[in-house]
Amino acid sequence: MNIKTPPTENPKKEIGRSAFVNARLLDPATGLDAIGGILTDGEIISDFGPQMFTDSVPEDAKVIDCKGKCLAPGLVDMRITMSGSDFATTGMAAVAGGITTAVCLPNTNPVIDDGSVVEFVARAARKAGLVKVYPYGAITKGLEGIEISEMGLLAEFGAVAFSDANTAIRDAQTMRQVLLYASTFGLMVMEHPEDPSLAKGGAMNEGETATRLGLPSIPKLAEVLIVERDLRLARDTGGRLHFSHISTKESIDAIRQAKIDGMSVTCDTAPPYFSLNEGAIGDYRTFAKLSPPLRSEADRVAVIEGIKDGTIDAIASDHTPRHEDEKRLPFAQAATGGVGMETLLAITLELVHNGHINLIDALSMLSSGPADLLGLNAGRLKKGAPADLVLFDVDKGWKVDADHLHSKAKNTPFDERPVQGRVLRTVIDGRTVFELDS
Repeated sequence: MNIKTPPTENPKKEIGRSAFVNARLLDPATGLDAIGGILTDGEIISDFGPQMFTDSVPEDAKVIDCKGKCLAPGLVDMRITMSGSDFATTGMAAVAGGITTAVCLPNTNPVIDDGSVVEFVARAARKAGLVKVYPYGAITKGLEGIEISEMGLLAEFGAVAFSDANTAIRDAQTMRQVLLYASTFGLMVMEHPEDPSLAKGGAMNEGETATRLGLPSIPKLAEVLIVERDLRLARDTGGRLHFSHISTKESIDAIRQAKIDGMSVTCDTAPPYFSLNEGAIGDYRTFAKLSPPLRSEADRVAVIEGIKDGTIDAIASDHTPRHEDEKRLPFAQAATGGVGMETLLAITLELVHNGHINLIDALSMLSSGPADLLGLNAGRLKKGAPADLVLFDVDKGWKVDADHLHSKAKNTPFDERPVQGRVLRTVIDGRTVFELDS
């Protein structure tokens, strides 16, 4: 696999025009699924559509023969954790997974609770020259859950929404004030739905497996309580609320009903919660220790149902890199989290191959869906839009190998899993930044 570093000087002149021919064009925003092509001019899409280039290709365009493979908008990953300030490694993992736009949680160092940090994240990502990174702003200063940050000001600097990363807002009165404040600016509040007091000291989902393994557990009620509390607060305040990585049937049921009632509530999930259950922990496999924890098979099936009926709006990688020393510990002491950008597309495509949803709907949850939630100019084929594209083979089989991931951290819960669907090329602003070795 080759990671290609884009030019840094006068990129539009160097990029020129490219004609992507003989492609299966897929645009989840419009439902387009047809054989055709895309013409890029510098950093933008200048034209696209079915039957393009059947007669001729512009003489000055570089021809890229897609050989009938899928060509779609680049993926938009709405939840990643930045590992330190290593934007280059993060970018390599992202583009290898077909991700052209990613949104990072505010639990960076320093925390994204100040306008200067928002600007730093955007500047550092541009300098790395790979994936486009947008930041979430912290809901509370220092992510401490006490003093509300200047959300309106952070939004002016470029924060796309607000989150306290992997910690729920503990105090109901604080959360109510957050939703009221955010509603005056039309801002989205993203909650990590897990009651800290119920989750404290827990290592995995409560149930027979935890009992058999002798591990301290986290009841699913920890998620459900926060979801139900915050739905009531959102109903009271009119705030715009989003739940991250939903993992339980009861939470999905509550969100489904809130949507039926017309509330401004959305949610996402991550691939582990529809493709794995608590059995993946096996004999204390710490790569499968996640937050929220892997749930029961009944919950996994419920997540799939939530995806199928539209209760769940997006799928995010929940990419959480951990140093090897943090994972190679007894299960109860090991850190939570798994890397996920390079497996995001392939694991989501399991929903397609297993007949749960169609390909357009799967891509919608990975591109136009999250882009629309966050108001990003991404995730769709459109004349004049950024030429951010992913070329992939929907049927190509491969096996996940943690040692060969581009991410510096290797803590994937999908290690050694056979999957189907492979990214062949990733294009950002008209530049090929990743190409799979043939």
